[in-house]
Amino acid sequence: MTTLATLATTVLLIIAAMAAAFPLIIRNGFRAPRIIEQGSPEQYGLTYREVSIPTENGKRLFAWFVPPPAAGPAPAVAVLHGWGGNAEMMLPLAQPLHSAGYAVLLFDSRNHGRSDSDGFSSLPRFAEDLEHALDWLALQPDVDATRLAALGHSVGAAAALLVASRRSDLAAVASIAAFADPESMMRRFLAAHHVPYFPLGRTVLRYVQRAIGHRFSDIAPRNTIRQVRCPVLLVHGSDDTTVPVEDAMAIYAQRPGDQVRLLILAGDHDSSHEAERHAGELIDFLNQAVGRESADQFKLSAT
Repeated sequence: MTTLATLATTVLLIIAAMAAAFPLIIRNGFRAPRIIEQGSPEQYGLTYREVSIPTENGKRLFAWFVPPPAAGPAPAVAVLHGWGGNAEMMLPLAQPLHSAGYAVLLFDSRNHGRSDSDGFSSLPRFAEDLEHALDWLALQPDVDATRLAALGHSVGAAAALLVASRRSDLAAVASIAAFADPESMMRRFLAAHHVPYFPLGRTVLRYVQRAIGHRFSDIAPRNTIRQVRCPVLLVHGSDDTTVPVEDAMAIYAQRPGDQVRLLILAGDHDSSHEAERHAGELIDFLNQAVGRESADQFKLSAT
């Protein structure tokens, strides 16, 4: 009897230890890699200043602000990287935006690049950081606060759509390689790491939803797009194996109206360089959204 009692106690302790360690294991497993910037906008011939932007939980975001090339309030674009990325990775898009007359803010989300650490990263936290970046941008004297746009890549793109579904002051959103919904994205990730959905994978997804404080369906781009009222450009690589191009089509299928456009480019998930090649479409889209003239000098044809 004593042996059985001891065994039962041991099993309960093991279960308790596993339960206590489970959140730590999950958070470490999904922790975004931190890659510190090595370059700067200067390598693209851009004048800039390094800024620090307050965000949630008393944390601060590292950012580069590239003022507009001409004096006077100008339209502006807040640019947000994807999971494990940083501001430097989005620099290829800064030069064409600046040349077209835009102020550009490139920033690191929390736990990325040179921004502060803050527990775990998530789509809602990316969105929080983008909200604060846009608010900061709107206060700059050389920025026209009525002509703000958000441009994001991957989870940054999903965050841009989430932010646009909540606020009415955005002139436009450019979404590059957004996934249709977080659950499908995470299920692909778990499958790639040979984690069976039942029962472990399903438990992981339930825990993540509790940890971030949102149901996946409430923050899924295929759903948030329905509440976006500003013009949206969905850009996706036809050869993207991280987020299949079908995800872009699924988001597009739920568009609320003709103000949403879909641009499929040759390229993979890291399509910022490909988007740079097609800067004409991006600039023309933004110019139409903010009421500026066409940028024919940048225009290229999509493939």
